[in-house]
Amino acid sequence: MKLDILKDILFVNGTTIKKAWKSFLKNWPIIFTGFAYTMINISIFALISYMFTGILGILAGFIVAIATSSLISNYLYLLANIIKYDKITLNNFKEGFRYYLWKVYGIFFIAWLFSFVLNSVLGVMSSFASRISTIIGILVLIIFNPLPEIIYQKSYSPWESLSYSFDFMKENWLSWLIPNIIFFLMLYMITGRIISDVFTTHLAYNFDFTVSGVAKYLTEQIIFSFTMIYRGYLFNLLSTSNRRKREYMKKIYD
Repeated sequence: MKLDILKDILFVNGTTIKKAWKSFLKNWPIIFTGFAYTMINISIFALISYMFTGILGILAGFIVAIATSSLISNYLYLLANIIKYDKITLNNFKEGFRYYLWKVYGIFFIAWLFSFVLNSVLGVMSSFASRISTIIGILVLIIFNPLPEIIYQKSYSPWESLSYSFDFMKENWLSWLIPNIIFFLMLYMITGRIISDVFTTHLAYNFDFTVSGVAKYLTEQIIFSFTMIYRGYLFNLLSTSNRRKREYMKKIYD
């Protein structure tokens, strides 16, 4: 049984890495979205801090959530076109800001409600609050790790997406986590940063315009972009098959 599981993991990831590499080479401009998102973020937060002052400040949180959801929507839409059509265009970039906007925002709203209730409960458990909060944070990161892929590959509501993520991880946790841990460890070794947000869309540029600074940033973005494309193909394979079906597929490929 353990040998069958190992063979399945090797087959799944071997198949995925070939598709991801071909798609990455064809859609390499996606690495530059990180710089675009960095500039958009700076502009948005500067505009919000300027316009929403005084009593209007109460709207700032809502506007930030919408803006963040819009940027995430944009990136997920680009990934969706890569996984489905193996092609991204400038029009995809323009359309993406609103495509999954309310789906992403809906998940953020549910997360906010959960966080509000959790903080209220932990408020009366001061001696264990930090430990419990850390444990819950790790569990959330694991259980809801494939949420980005669920959003752009499945037609589920925000609540259904959360529920499906739990079911998906229950069935595929080993095949999903192993390659993800490897790729994000590589990023950590290069950047020194741990990516703990499942909705990370890019690595922020620190505006180091030296040759080494630009080269380092591009290397980081290349690994990150390839990882996200890889995750898309990996999720597509795991979510549309089971181990028995993949064993049959393996025989065909052989």
